[in-house]
Amino acid sequence: MPAKTGDASRQAHFRPRFTDADGVRAAMENNRFETPVTVKSVTAGSTQLLRTAREASEYLLNSWPGKRSPKHRAALQACHDALAGDKPAMNARRAFIAAAREVDVFVSDKAPA
Repeated sequence: MPAKTGDASRQAHFRPRFTDADGVRAAMENNRFETPVTVKSVTAGSTQLLRTAREASEYLLNSWPGKRSPKHRAALQACHDALAGDKPAMNARRAFIAAAREVDVFVSDKAPA
């Protein structure tokens, strides 16, 4: 059965999200923060450097010392959006910093010296 004109048009405009290994690698690296975020770690007196949306998400899920507030949930969602490639990592970084300030674990958003 021949393709309808509308079907051919849709197929011509369809482009797979990832076409090869380089595309997948680029999407995964896209969640890297331009400047890392330093937070207090669970271990007293030490700090942790978060460089990617994945690291920030893991911190939010596994090391979060405060209550799970709306800012915490927004940061987690922003990290997941960045990991999915739907939003820039910059959004995840901003949301994470806002949540970290709320529970007093934020240390710095400057590049380490």
